[in-house]
Amino acid sequence: MLMTVGLDLAAPKLRSCKLIDISRGGASFTVTTTIGLPLHYYLSIVGVTSRIGCAEVYRTDSRVGVQFIKEIDEELLHSIVRSDYFTGAGQGRPKKEERRYMAGVERGGVGSAIT
Repeated sequence: MLMTVGLDLAAPKLRSCKLIDISRGGASFTVTTTIGLPLHYYLSIVGVTSRIGCAEVYRTDSRVGVQFIKEIDEELLHSIVRSDYFTGAGQGRPKKEERRYMAGVERGGVGSAIT
């Protein structure tokens, strides 16, 4: 989630985004539109209480790259990655395999040829 604050310091505006990658010094993400998006804003991540100040480095179509105003520490980076994994936002999340009970084992019943 991106939080932007205008020059008039009015109520902050929220905009959703999809995090593509993140490091201690910056991140890239996609947004539905970059229209009206300023060059400086905060990145808020679901499940993480910290807001991260960002300065935009590049913008192409719907993809945006930012440098963090202050480098984040390893602990915060790991909590962001864990949050992304557990909320299912990351594409790398393994899908739960459907496991049938006793798969491949036939059951014998009354009148069955299997004993």
